[in-house]
Parts: sequence; C-alpha cells; structure tokens
Amino acid sequence: MFWEYLNTHQDLKNILISIAILLFFLLLRKIFAKYVFTLFLKLTSKAPSKLFSNIWIAFEKPMQWFFIILGIYIAAHYFPYFEQGDQLFISLVKSAIISLIAWGLINLSGSSSLLFTRINKRYNIEIDNILIPFLSKAIRVIIVALAISVIAEEFNYSVSGFVAGLGLGGLAFALAAKDALANLFGGIIIITEKPFTIGDWISTPSVEGKVEDISFRSTKVRTFTQALVTVPNATLADQPITNWSKMGKRQISFSLKLPLDTPKEKLERTIQRLEEILKGYPAIHPDSIHVTFDKYMVDGYEIFLYFFTTSTEWGEYLKVKEDINYKILDILKNEEEHEKEIPSR
Repeated sequence: MFWEYLNTHQDLKNILISIAILLFFLLLRKIFAKYVFTLFLKLTSKAPSKLFSNIWIAFEKPMQWFFIILGIYIAAHYFPYFEQGDQLFISLVKSAIISLIAWGLINLSGSSSLLFTRINKRYNIEIDNILIPFLSKAIRVIIVALAISVIAEEFNYSVSGFVAGLGLGGLAFALAAKDALANLFGGIIIITEKPFTIGDWISTPSVEGKVEDISFRSTKVRTFTQALVTVPNATLADQPITNWSKMGKRQISFSLKLPLDTPKEKLERTIQRLEEILKGYPAIHPDSIHVTFDKYMVDGYEIFLYFFTTSTEWGEYLKVKEDINYKILDILKNEEEHEKEIPSR
C-alpha cells in the first residue's frame, strides 16, 4: 500500500530519495572519520617520511565536510522543488570545494611545517626559527587571497576591476594603513637583520624578556614576571636592542674596600691572592681578569675587580658570583689571622 502510494506521488518519492542519499553520505562521513582515516593514518605512519601523514591530518576535517557537500549535490538531483543545474547552486558547490582545499592547505602550512624542516635538512639552508612562523603566516595569507580570488571569479566578479579600484584609491589606502605597513616593514627588517630569534633574551627601552613570537604586526616578548608584552614591529625596529643570549661571556665587576690602617704588604698580598683565585677558577674566562688597587677613599683603600664568567646563563652566573664572594671572604679571613700571628713571633 505504501509503495503504491509512493508510485502515485512521485514528488514525495523523490524527496525521500534525497533524504536517504543525504543520510547515506552522513553515514559515510562517520565511517571515514572512525575507520578509514585511522587505517590510512596507520599506513602512512609506517612510511619513512611523515609528509603523507601530515597531509592526511591536515585534510581530515575538509574531507569529512566534502562528503556532506557531495551528498547535498547528489541529493539535489532528486529533490523535486530544486533545479540542480541552477548556476547559483553550482557556484556555491564549487566555492565550498575551493574553501575546503584552502582549509586543508592552511592546516598544512603550520609553524612547524614539515616542508621547511625538510629544506633545512636536505639543502643545509639555515632558516631561522623566527622566519619559519613568519613564512608560514605569509603562505596562509596567500592561500586565503587566492581562494577569495577564485571564488570571486566563480561568481563572475572581476578581481582585476577590484585591483584597479585599489590602484585608484591607493593613496588613501596607504595613508589609512600607514601604521600597519610600518609594522610590516619593521618585521621584515627584524627578520633580515636577525638581531634576535625566538627564545632569545632581549632588552630594549620598552621591554625586556624572552621572544615568543613575531607576526606581521608585532613581536611578543615574555617578561621575567611572566607577563606577555606585545611590541609593534615599527617601534622595536627603531630601538636599540641588546641580545643577552648572544653573549659569549658575562661580566662581573665590583669594588672591595680595605681599612686605612691596612699595611702595604697585606694590600699587595690580598690583590695577588685574589688574582690567583680568579685565574685558577674554571668558570672564569681567562682573558680580561683585572684586580687592581684602584683609589683612595676617605675611610679606606678600594680594590677593583673586573672579570667574566664563561657561562651566560643567569642561574650559573649567580652561582659563580656567589662562590667567588665566599672565596674572597676566606682570603680576607686568612689575612686577618696571618696579621694576628705576626706580633706573637
């Protein structure tokens, strides 16, 4: 009875067929997500290169949505109140597919893109850590721009006319985007001159901390109080930048005061022993060690110490400085004991 009713009502039959086709492709999408994708991921993970695995992961979500678009396109063929050959519908389907391809390519061009890593290893081209995310973002912008251009052409919108319009209003656009362009060129200057890279400890008049990221507009610096400071590239490019991570050695300098009644022999002996300690200390750079009788003070004599640690790491630097201070205390204590023993002889 039901089938006879359907045969006499062709429109209802076609509607049910359309719904069945759509549900079938939704089921295919679930099967793909749960079984097919997992199977292909296991097969590609056994390959010597991870390129295919990365491509498969990048296009996972776009491929799932492709089943839905394909289901809608086929179901529309049977839907009685819709004309599948409608130009707007075809343009929408094509635009959706173009968007899915762009989505997958954007996922593939992440900051840790395998492409840049392979180029580094294979051709020994040194791509700086700060350049990789910048290139990745540039590629994403290009992909989005191309996708928008192709979709616009699909709807018979002249992209060349739009570009020509930008040319006519280029001056106004340039004035409005002056700060954005200045930051963009500032970022390019930072990348080409390489005053720092991601992970470096830098100090400028506006910020001090470790570089976390650089984008088209700004550079993000994590301060030592764990605050995240975003500095416009134009500002950063115009400031003096001290890169503490590039230090080969780290300076320690201070003055040591002895009383006015200190004998000359004790002063000379103290300076000599301090110099011997510094020259024999493994964590002290052997060059540029200076221990001198610097000047007379109102209440004593001042000894100037100037040297460098071989490690630039902050914690190790402080440990070396602390250990040297303890050794200086030992020297001064020994000199006092030595001076007390002299009269008893």
